[in-house]
Amino acid sequence: MDLGIGGKRALVFGGDSGIGWHTARRLLAEGAIVVLTDIDQDRLDQAAGRLGAPDGRLFAFAADVTKQDDLDALKRRTEASVGGIDILVQASGITGAQGLFHEIDEEGWASTIEVDLMGPVRIARTFLPHLRSGGWGRLVFLASEDAVQPYEDEIPYCSAKAGVLALMKGMSRTYAKEGLTVNAVSPAFIHTPMTDAMMEKSSREQGISFDDAVEQMLETKRPFMAIKRRGEPDEVAAVIAFLCSAGASFVNGANYRVDAGSVGSI
Repeated sequence: MDLGIGGKRALVFGGDSGIGWHTARRLLAEGAIVVLTDIDQDRLDQAAGRLGAPDGRLFAFAADVTKQDDLDALKRRTEASVGGIDILVQASGITGAQGLFHEIDEEGWASTIEVDLMGPVRIARTFLPHLRSGGWGRLVFLASEDAVQPYEDEIPYCSAKAGVLALMKGMSRTYAKEGLTVNAVSPAFIHTPMTDAMMEKSSREQGISFDDAVEQMLETKRPFMAIKRRGEPDEVAAVIAFLCSAGASFVNGANYRVDAGSVGSI
């Protein structure tokens, strides 16, 4: 499928693994020029190496989304390397503080919100001038099923992701007339380093195997997932890539669920 983005310049956050990395791979395959970013330069360089992109179409610059100075530096390096961006995919985030509401202190809340909500806010604010300048742009936020179906043991993360959906919807109403569409993708229980860590923790705490922890999660925590497995990051990346495409020109302010039916409501 030709997504019509050959030569478009894309900036992908959360690009050293998981959904971000697979999104970068798909955009590169469609002929886009990709700037890959994450917090650790060494891991980012390794991730870029695994993509095996032709010279001149892939760049890798580290940045911490909690530091505006880092984002400003990333913007300067992006401008120097590719001139600007047409596509922004915000796929960075953390699980954050976990536990029941009365068990999570203010620092747990603050650190989670700082990355998972204020990170996207800073990113959008920093790169919005690029996205508004060409009369054509795509901004895709990675939200979560948790944004509309919160779980009692990760309320800070759920609250941050709900905020991301509100951010997306608000921005979509402001910039569409300029040719910039703003959308979100909400996955559930995807095979990523984040959910690997969750399952490893559950496995250790309960004295069960990793696979048994996954099965338990599906049965007890995600009963509406009709496809009884973890999703693969490339299955999410496929939807993100579509939203970045020329064919998605009339999709704006939408939240696409990639969750095997995990969200119980319509």
